[in-house]
Amino acid sequence: MKKPSSKIREEIAKLQEQLKQAETREAERIGRIALRAGLGELEIEETELQAAFEELAKRFRGGKPGTRGRKGAGENGTGSGQSEALASSATSGSDREA
Repeated sequence: MKKPSSKIREEIAKLQEQLKQAETREAERIGRIALRAGLGELEIEETELQAAFEELAKRFRGGKPGTRGRKGAGENGTGSGQSEALASSATSGSDREA
């Protein structure tokens, strides 16, 4: 049985709201982590910071052993190295601007 277009639109609207809420949760989580890592104190262009985050995402997508876990990944010692790498690439970018 086919669904009427109005029902499909309702489902789409609900899914869009769920997506918006999920993105907000993810942004808040990443923002908190970034602040704890000290990124809020750096003067860096958004494009450079985004590039650094993209490099970090590539690292985790690369499938290196021990980097795929979601919970606790930053608590087992690997997280500090990631923060330091991101912060060092961020500060090197701000040095060029000064």
